[in-house]
Amino acid sequence: MDLYLLRHAIAEERSHDGSDSARMLTPEGAEKMRIGARGLRRLGVQLDRLLTSPLTRARETADIVGAALDIAPETVGALAPGCNAATLLDLLADMPRAKSVMIVGHEPDLSGIIAGLTGGSRVVMKKGGLALIDLVSLEPGAGSLIWVLPPRILRALGK
Repeated sequence: MDLYLLRHAIAEERSHDGSDSARMLTPEGAEKMRIGARGLRRLGVQLDRLLTSPLTRARETADIVGAALDIAPETVGALAPGCNAATLLDLLADMPRAKSVMIVGHEPDLSGIIAGLTGGSRVVMKKGGLALIDLVSLEPGAGSLIWVLPPRILRALGK
């Protein structure tokens, strides 16, 4: 399985109601993600599933990616902050036919998931950054980190 891990784009510091879960993407963050999403299309990314954290900033990021790749995002409560590799593996086990899945989530969760799935060290994921893991089985340490694309590289591909 190709597992893409995308950190949400740049979000506002505070939401209108002061809650972390309601923080929206900034106009700059949304625009940068639209450009990055074009980069995904140029890379030839095709997804069977696009799963997102329920937090507003992640859902907005997934909506942008979904529009670019012509796939509807699915909101999954288990991907909220605090998600780890074991939780993600359980989630993926319910998708035996999926060959290519993207997760839109948060830090430090994504770095921890990468470490847990690959048996490697943590990778820093910038806002709008993307990692690809080749997951050969649904076991901790069974994945290989193929690449990590910083957001500026993803945007360069989309220009």
